[in-house]
Amino acid sequence: MKSRVVSGAALVVFLLAIVLFNQMFPLALNLAIALISVMGVIEIISALGMSKNYILLIPSVVFAAVLPLLQGTWQQAAYYIYTVVIFSALIFYHQLFTFREIGVVYSMSLLIPTALQTLVGLRESGGGHGMFYVIIAIFSAWIADAGAFFAGSFWGKRKLCPQISPKKTVEGLIGGFVLNVVAMLVFGYVFQALFYSYEVDVSYLSLLVIGFVGAGLSVIGDLAFSLIKRSCHIKDFSEIIPGHGGILDRFDSVIFVAPFVYFLVQFLPIVI
Repeated sequence: MKSRVVSGAALVVFLLAIVLFNQMFPLALNLAIALISVMGVIEIISALGMSKNYILLIPSVVFAAVLPLLQGTWQQAAYYIYTVVIFSALIFYHQLFTFREIGVVYSMSLLIPTALQTLVGLRESGGGHGMFYVIIAIFSAWIADAGAFFAGSFWGKRKLCPQISPKKTVEGLIGGFVLNVVAMLVFGYVFQALFYSYEVDVSYLSLLVIGFVGAGLSVIGDLAFSLIKRSCHIKDFSEIIPGHGGILDRFDSVIFVAPFVYFLVQFLPIVI
């Protein structure tokens, strides 16, 4: 528990540092997402036992690294080039790889950086308050996780999905929903009242939806990656974050929540 809290605090400090330096060095967010994407892709390929298959590893890592740094046509070009390279590998090395292996590596290497890259889009969508949007998206996933963890630890009795994640409970699920909704509304009030003295208006409806739906998507993301770990017969993707496991163990829920927040604010902005 102690190592989990300390590691979580370190991640929060890391995020806040990016927020504080956004004006001076906006590329910091892109670089952080690129780093997280690369580590996530390496973790998933290693979990599949394919870390020594460099013909798949290297293009996947390069794609994950460059995608968050590109925009528009260049992003589309990256998708196309990566697709050609990966399926060319399938053709030339069909005796070494199966379509199933190629498909898993390809799909996960697309999912991780593409989903996380929506955080950059969120910053742009929010204009002058873009980093507040980014904070909401990330913390909506993390707070739901934290609420589920602590509620499940103290009150959890009924198993939620024992065959996928034995430690998850119905009580934890409820705790995640409650804490996330409350936290999003509190974040909105602090942003509106304390930082801007009511000079900006915040949509509490948008924050309510993000808190509620974000909690549900957080669980889906967590369970989806737990299923991957179970199929790979591993406990954690790595041990890089004490108490949490690997990068994917910490960002699996963000991968599902961030794109939702990005699409939602196009129709229901947080700052109005």
